[in-house]
Amino acid sequence: MPHQVVTETVRVAIHAPAPLVRAGLAGFVALDPRLREVPPDRIREADVIVVALDVPDASALDLLPRLCDEPGARFLLVTGRQWRADMTAARKRGVRAVVWWDLCSPDVFARSVRAVAGTGSGSGTGAELNSREVDVLRLIAEGRQLDEIAAELSYSERTVRYILYGAMKRTRTRSRAHAVSYAIRAGLI
Repeated sequence: MPHQVVTETVRVAIHAPAPLVRAGLAGFVALDPRLREVPPDRIREADVIVVALDVPDASALDLLPRLCDEPGARFLLVTGRQWRADMTAARKRGVRAVVWWDLCSPDVFARSVRAVAGTGSGSGTGAELNSREVDVLRLIAEGRQLDEIAAELSYSERTVRYILYGAMKRTRTRSRAHAVSYAIRAGLI
C-alpha cells in the first residue's frame, strides 16, 4: 500500500498574552503549508487552539472555556514552566497536548498541532496511556529522578518503576528517554 500524503489544512488559532510569543507561534504556523492561522475573532472555526501559558495551573485552565466554549474544542498548550494543573481537569477542558518551550521546535509544534487535529501520523502503536503513566512521563521529561517523582505523586519508588515500565511495555519503547519521546510525539505531554 503506498504511503498517503496528508493534504488537509489544519486551521489554528493562537492565544498568547505576550506579542513576541504570539509572533513566534504564528511564525511556526506559517512555516508549515499544512497549517493555516485563523484570526482571533474566528476562533470557533479553528481545528486547534494553541494557548501559550507560563505556568499551567487551575486558573489557566479556567481561561480555556472563555476562549472557546464550543463542545469538542481542542487545545494545545505551549508552556515554559512546571505543570501545576490537574491532568484530568485539563483533558475535560479540551487540552489534547502540551509542548514545553524547551522542546518546541517548528517541527515538534507542527506535528503536535496535526496530532491534536487528528491529521498527523501517530507512532503506529495505538497505545493509550493512563493518567498515572502520563504523570510519571511528564515528570521524567522535567528531569526528575524516580525518588523525586515518588515523593511528588505520593507513591513508593517501586510503584513509580512499575508505572514507568508498564508505560514502556504498552508503548513498546526501549528506555525512559524513548518513552518520553513517544509521549511528546503522541501529544500526551
